[in-house]
Amino acid sequence: MRRRTIEPRPDWQRTVEEQGLIYPLTLPQSRLRSTGGTPIPDDSLRPYWDESAYYVFSLPEVEALEETVEELHAMCLAAADHIVTANRFADLGITDPRIAEAVAEAWHRRAELPSVYGRFDLRYDGTGPAKLIEYNADTPTSLVEAAAPQWFWMEDRFPGADQWNSLHERLVAAWKKQAALLPPGSPLHFAHSAADEIGEDLMTVAYLKETAGLDTEWIAMEEIGWDPLSGRFVDNQLRFIRSCFKLYPWEWLTADEFAGHVLDTLDNGGGTGSTLWIEPAWKMLLSNKALLAILWELHPGHPNLLPAYLDGPRELAHTTGYVAKPLLGREGAGVTVHERGTTPASALASPAVPGPENPCCYQELAPLPTFDGNHVVLGAWVVEDESAGLGIRESAGLITDEYARFLPHVIL
Repeated sequence: MRRRTIEPRPDWQRTVEEQGLIYPLTLPQSRLRSTGGTPIPDDSLRPYWDESAYYVFSLPEVEALEETVEELHAMCLAAADHIVTANRFADLGITDPRIAEAVAEAWHRRAELPSVYGRFDLRYDGTGPAKLIEYNADTPTSLVEAAAPQWFWMEDRFPGADQWNSLHERLVAAWKKQAALLPPGSPLHFAHSAADEIGEDLMTVAYLKETAGLDTEWIAMEEIGWDPLSGRFVDNQLRFIRSCFKLYPWEWLTADEFAGHVLDTLDNGGGTGSTLWIEPAWKMLLSNKALLAILWELHPGHPNLLPAYLDGPRELAHTTGYVAKPLLGREGAGVTVHERGTTPASALASPAVPGPENPCCYQELAPLPTFDGNHVVLGAWVVEDESAGLGIRESAGLITDEYARFLPHVIL
């Protein structure tokens, strides 16, 4: 694994936009303000898509990483089964019996429920085993740039080379395979939140809708209606929503004012309800940071895991330092870095204080590797149960947050 600089292609912005990455390539002014009195680093002003540099991997290196990703995925599924079997929902902050019951039923019926993708975030520097930072298996983004623009970049810059990237083909195949699980005779709705300011969720959903190749319909989450007469969710044309891919976290879906209706009409396979949601409810087991601690409990000392606990940092406070992660959160929100003898660094001005009201996972501090002064995280994609591709993000700070940039890669 090496980082190399390169001259960006002429008119690269128009090229990338034509390939599907049409949300802003530079951060909007509203996100360039100081946060909590800390000036946003100059690096943040660089485009989100950054082709002034790229990463190089060897083929044996990528093959080893693919094996690691598939092993981690299998371990996560086993951990999910353990959570359900041992009734450890409380460790995930799931205390509502109805939600726990819905997740357990979805897990037991998972063969009947469409499930498409997920993304592992890994710490890797090219010299040692990759370490799991977290797993977003419910609403992962950065998919468009990983699947299409970086592939076309490689074809322009390194014709005849290769890339860890079979995302598009695998997504098309996954939808085709799982189409039989969808309710017949009705379109598959694709939904995202209209509150998405920069368009990332919109384009992720648009791309997935394109790969589906099915009878599909658009809808914003805020436009989904409830018909009290039929007791069903409807779209803005008053058609029943029988199936819906949502780029909207399950912890939000089960907490808003319609949560009761979601649970009442949940189709967990077998045609018992009225709305089939994708990703399914069992993905709540894998997109919760408590999974990191349960994995360590089940596989202590595993070379691809970092020590992690739910009841406090334990020995980590006196040895390596630790990272406190809220059980639910995205783009580094609320994460605090605790190095020995230093003031915690955080992604937010006022991170949640760990405690009973704000449960956290405490993971060993393993600072992201730096290449040319940039902190780097690998985003390794899984489609169904197989490794499918890689996206790389760089950030100026220790926490990969909303200011991170995406860089392409190549296998040489």
